Amino acid sequence: MWKPPQRIRHQTLTAPWPAAEEAAQSRLFSLLEIGRLSLRERTWVPAMVPWRATEEGEVTDDVVDWYRRFAEGRPGAIVVEATGVRDVPSGPLLRIGHDRFIPGLKRIVEAVRDASGGETRLFIQIIDFLAIRRRPEREKYLRRFLGITDAHRDAVGGESDEEIRARLIDMSDDELRDVLDEREFENLMRGFRERVTDMDQPHIRDLPKTLPGIFAAAARRAEAAGFDGVELHYAHAYTMASFLSALNARDDGYGGARENRLRLPLETFRAVRTAVSDGFVVGCRMLSEDCIHGGSTVDDAAFFAAEFARAGMDFISLSRGGKFEDALVPKVGEAIYPYTGPSGYECMPQIISDEAGPFGRNVTPAEAIMKTVRAAGCETPIVVAGGMHHFMQAETLLAEGKADIIGFARQALADPDWFEKARLGRGDEINICKYSNYCEGLDQKHKMVTCQLWDRADLDAPGVKFAPDGKRRTLAPRWAR
Repeated sequence: MWKPPQRIRHQTLTAPWPAAEEAAQSRLFSLLEIGRLSLRERTWVPAMVPWRATEEGEVTDDVVDWYRRFAEGRPGAIVVEATGVRDVPSGPLLRIGHDRFIPGLKRIVEAVRDASGGETRLFIQIIDFLAIRRRPEREKYLRRFLGITDAHRDAVGGESDEEIRARLIDMSDDELRDVLDEREFENLMRGFRERVTDMDQPHIRDLPKTLPGIFAAAARRAEAAGFDGVELHYAHAYTMASFLSALNARDDGYGGARENRLRLPLETFRAVRTAVSDGFVVGCRMLSEDCIHGGSTVDDAAFFAAEFARAGMDFISLSRGGKFEDALVPKVGEAIYPYTGPSGYECMPQIISDEAGPFGRNVTPAEAIMKTVRAAGCETPIVVAGGMHHFMQAETLLAEGKADIIGFARQALADPDWFEKARLGRGDEINICKYSNYCEGLDQKHKMVTCQLWDRADLDAPGVKFAPDGKRRTLAPRWAR
């Protein structure tokens, strides 16, 4: 993962934790009721992919246990990991692209209801993503995958395609950069990746026709499985965020001006809203900034958020960065990972950072977006996340009107009982995240995600489940009250 050059070591907060009486009177642990969204408290566990599903996208016992463990802390809401809306191969990621996935998803709902005593609201994040391939072996790409064109013939000569390929193989990378076009060289060095701007491909050109219905069908399945709502994944490196991005130059009315870039995400939201019951919650996860050269800015995000709010979104959850465009070059045989570049760092900053540090990095952009939403006359709840780990951090943001709900991702992974410990006045017993991104490193390798604070703890305790490597427990130890 990219790291800032400043290498400044920051410290997690050490302010006193509230007594139980103070916590009970806090904003963080107070009721939120705005429109369809009703939460017992303003704590939120954002979507995190734990790599526990089957290769066919089915729910496993490990998936159920993962969400049950978070629910034991009884946060206001949990968002289930990014779940694919298409019924296509995607590795051990959950899917919701067919009715056969509903029974497994129901198991998650039932586990969370049981573990939280029905107090935690449960949403599922639904996502679409385009095709991506691993970085190929150099010779294999040039000999088999590269389509030989007249440009290649003019550049290197040769009587046959095989002769041209042989000459290309003999070239250095610097020489190839001059012969291949930009996309061909990228496919060689970073692996093939579809874009929403690949208008020569019929399935890409037709995304505005197909995606609203696909998302709507997925939302219907989510409601059938018993979820309280869906979070439309409009963030990071994936399809909907790519439509919103300023890099979207489609010429079919769905790219260019930001009103056009907003069009498909709005049409998809409306299709989803129509497909589910009136009480079913529909919100989105979006970026406060793309954090890449030429990408969308905070001003763009504020415009998008205000339009989503006017359209009737039930909540807006803000993240930042996490794009393919500035990701590090992958090794041969590996796929590009969108959280390895500077924009990825903005999404998941570490304890050793730049002057801005890893805590509350998204607060200032979120505040500007929230002000624009309020100026549009909308009370749509805004979820702010990013390095949140202490009660005082969260309470201050709520008191200053910079957020309506606080998202705890890595901190909830480090200690799923954070919420219960803080609520009971026992905050000193909380295991604070180290912000080393140990978990992110596992995610990058598509390994079962755990936390370094607990995955080697009490390994000989009865009933401990182990990750496939046999060295790590799959769940945080339960709190011995």
